[in-house]
Amino acid sequence: MKREFSAGGIVFRKGKDKELLWLVCQHSQHKGWVFPKGFIGDHKQGETKEETAVREVKEETGVGAKILEKLINPATYFYVWKGEKRFKTVYYFLMEYVEGDISEHDFEMSKVEWWKKEKVEIDLTYKSDKQAFQEALEIYKKIKSPVVSARGGSAFG
Repeated sequence: MKREFSAGGIVFRKGKDKELLWLVCQHSQHKGWVFPKGFIGDHKQGETKEETAVREVKEETGVGAKILEKLINPATYFYVWKGEKRFKTVYYFLMEYVEGDISEHDFEMSKVEWWKKEKVEIDLTYKSDKQAFQEALEIYKKIKSPVVSARGGSAFG
């Protein structure tokens, strides 16, 4: 059995109404709704997980994003490609939108869209991605929520 290693991003941005939106894509081959990801080091020798995640998000979705934090638990799953069983490990990163246009996605994705949290939780295709999304939400809450002091004031003054 072949082992594969990929990295990708769970990317968010604020919508016009300040609501949080999440970047998802529909894969051109299997038609599943997924987060952007790709093989580590398939473009350059010694590429890091972080470099791969940023590159794959840009290539597959047209979006430039910055890494905020690595998810602790990689997504893992089995699949069959050309009759060979494979075990894949995906290292995901919580990422924030910086620039770009989803209409500039590549051929690997038939659609790229920004979804609200509730739609992501329901319509993502794979259990491993749904689990990764829940972890990303927890990380987001920790890093984007101001810390409240014992006296009730914000730690951010």
